[in-house]
Amino acid sequence: MTDAEIRDADDVERHPCPRCGVQPGSPCRARSGAVAGTYHTGRFTQVPRLAKMLRVPTPVDRGPGQPWRPGTPPPVAPRSDGPAADIRIGYARCSTLRQELQPQLDALAAYGIPRDKIFSEKISTRVRLRPQFEAALATAREIKAHAPHCRVIVTVYEMKRLGRDGAELTAIADHLAAHGLALEMLAGPLAGIYDPAGHGRILFAFFAALAETERDSIREGTLEGLDAAARQGKHGGRPPVITEDMLHTVLRRQAAGEKVEAIAQDLVIASGKRRGQSPSVASVYRALAAHAKASAYPDAVEAARAEFAGL
Repeated sequence: MTDAEIRDADDVERHPCPRCGVQPGSPCRARSGAVAGTYHTGRFTQVPRLAKMLRVPTPVDRGPGQPWRPGTPPPVAPRSDGPAADIRIGYARCSTLRQELQPQLDALAAYGIPRDKIFSEKISTRVRLRPQFEAALATAREIKAHAPHCRVIVTVYEMKRLGRDGAELTAIADHLAAHGLALEMLAGPLAGIYDPAGHGRILFAFFAALAETERDSIREGTLEGLDAAARQGKHGGRPPVITEDMLHTVLRRQAAGEKVEAIAQDLVIASGKRRGQSPSVASVYRALAAHAKASAYPDAVEAARAEFAGL
């Protein structure tokens, strides 16, 4: 029997067992009335360092297999009147792949948050379900459930890392407060721990509305830029597989009686991931269909005008 086994048993027996109902200070009890050979799962998982173990054996000095007798309850530790310890869960987010998370991660780590308690992701605030943010909240709630006397704080670099929608930000703050969790921001106009009561709530709602306004301004500017580029003939997205030159080649050879399947094998894609390869027959047919539609549109407009003029 090792010292580690005795230490594990002592830590487990500080908790009551939800399965067999024994109180702190006693080993688990089997259905036969004897001391169980291992502690029940619902009991040893209350010890954080043993939570992922498959089984925790009962030490020999507890008499596994012997008739169960209640042990001596451990002394109750005196409750301190001082402030409870703070446990922080960090969250970092940016919207696009071109943005960098590292400055936020460095700021959270420099603030003393362990790397294994920092959750991060690259995802837009327009996406309602953010997996890493949900994982951060779940971790914070779990820690609070196991350490109710500690203050569990969800820490972000600034408010807009949580979101840019005013209603969503307010809902997140209310969710944290309802679960006994605190919200903390390292930078921005509300740097510090958010107070959901009194003036703190009013200020939070005000700056949440500003964050939403900023997001709308960014979106409006982006759309205006796209419209201006489109008017200049610049369109985003991938370049077309079938270029104008390739389409003319297809039309000329098709008019000479060649089949599209044979023509497609002689074409070569000039750019993109499939550069140097031949386009698929379906791509050629789609380009032909789009050309036919575009060519027929002016004729249809002229026919409609002529019909309208004759009325």
